[in-house]
Order: sequence, then structure tokens, then C-alpha cells
Amino acid sequence: MTLRDRIGRLGIWGRELRTTGLTEQQREEATELESLGYGALWLGSSPGVEHAVPVLEATSRMVVATGILNIWQHQPSAVGAAYADVERDHPGRFVLGLGVSHAQLVSQYHRPYSAMVDFLDLLDLAPDPVPRERRVLAALGPRMLHLSASRAAGAHPYMVPVEHTAAARAALGPGPLLAPEVNVVVETDPSTARTAARAHLAPYLAMTNYTANFLRFGFTDDDLTAGGSDRLVDALYHWGDPDRVRTRVDEYYAAGADHVAMQVVRPGGGFPIEQYRLLAR
Repeated sequence: MTLRDRIGRLGIWGRELRTTGLTEQQREEATELESLGYGALWLGSSPGVEHAVPVLEATSRMVVATGILNIWQHQPSAVGAAYADVERDHPGRFVLGLGVSHAQLVSQYHRPYSAMVDFLDLLDLAPDPVPRERRVLAALGPRMLHLSASRAAGAHPYMVPVEHTAAARAALGPGPLLAPEVNVVVETDPSTARTAARAHLAPYLAMTNYTANFLRFGFTDDDLTAGGSDRLVDALYHWGDPDRVRTRVDEYYAAGADHVAMQVVRPGGGFPIEQYRLLAR
């Protein structure tokens, strides 16, 4: 079975279940996500392999992925050993998402593309290597996208408009997996939806990897000011009732995505199980 088959068409991107030990309520939430039919859970907030274990133990079929593991924080040999343990206990159900993070967050950040190549080289040489078909890269620019095609199963871009998905598919070619994270706001009032979106977007507007990518796809410096223009917000956060959200998500499939990892954004935070239920229908 290919990775594309394992994760299905629709998954979830979230931080709420990134933990080394689930509460009883979190276990129930994880099992409900699986019962609702979501094929994969992408764990946010720079998880390690160990953060996937509790959700894997609480479920029986759903794939769990790191979205993404920060390569500056881990040694390749340790990542390989942790992967081997998870694969032994939960065969075929874990995906290693790798990324270079951001200069604003990592003190040793330098030459990110070369750093990723070096990490993959050492991962291949580790006593317990992670197979290419079980790893994906957080790729935004052309070089990292090409690396995703040649050294991994594909790409997991974050915070991207649909135009990026079309360009990423062209860069990857038809074979590799393309699994973008897509932000959704289940809210019909434009002002309320955009307020929630801007609160979520604010930290990303301080990260040059993202802002450079926005500029690459036709946005301007003016779009990046004052919390983001309506044009930018509406391109990155797909709001409305579930039918409208589905229409917007379908645009990513039409542009070449194999799998969409939805991140539900809402005021106040918390685990958005009601929204997951509505969207699953």
C-alpha cells in the first residue's frame, strides 16, 4: 500500500493532541477523529516521533505524522531509532514530516537547504534508516520541493494559497505525494471569520520563509501589513459554512493535492470537535 493510499484524501492538522500522554478526553477525541473518517492526523508545534505514540495507541487505523519535526532539534540517528520502535509497534501508521523551521525561531539556523540534505544523508546512513517512502518534507520554495521529490515521498507545505499547490504539483511531477496544510474557519460572518484568521496569522507574518512565499505568489508588502489584507486572509483561510469550506478545499485537489490536512481555526482555541464533525459530513 502506498503512502497516498494509507493517508487517504482528507486529514487534520492540529496541535491539541501533541503530547506524550493523552488524557481520557483526548483519547476519546482521537478515536472519534478516526471514526469520522479522517485518514491522518498531522501533529503541529514541532513534534518529535514520541509525540505520535499516544495517538497511535489510542487508534487502530489512522496514520499519525509529524507536521513537522524540526531538524535542528534532533539527531538523525535518534530519529531513526525512534521511527524503528514506532514501526515495530504500529506498522505502516507513522509518517515522518521533516522541516527546517525558521531563522526567527532557531539560533543555529543557516543554509537550510544544505542542512536538510545533510540531515537526510545521515538519516539514510543511520543504524535504523527511515525509508524514503515514509518521510515527507515541509517544502515551500522550488529547491525544497525538488528535494521532496528526489529524497522523500513528497511534500507537506504549510500556510499556502491554492496557487502554491498548483506550482508545487508542477515542481514535484505526477508521482510524489502533495499534502498541503489548509486553514479553515467554520464561520459565515466575514468579520468574525477574518478576525479569527488574523489572530492565527499574526505570528506567521513575522517569519520570512512564509512572507517570501506570499510575495512569490503575487501578494505585495501592503498585503502583509496591519494583520494581513482581506485578499491575503481570504487566500489562506477558507471560511464559511461546511459546504463553502468544502468548495474551497476542493480547489486544492483540483490544483494537484493528493491529501489535504485541514487545520480548523476558531476564536478562543480548544479542541474543535464540533467543527470536525460538521466537516466530516
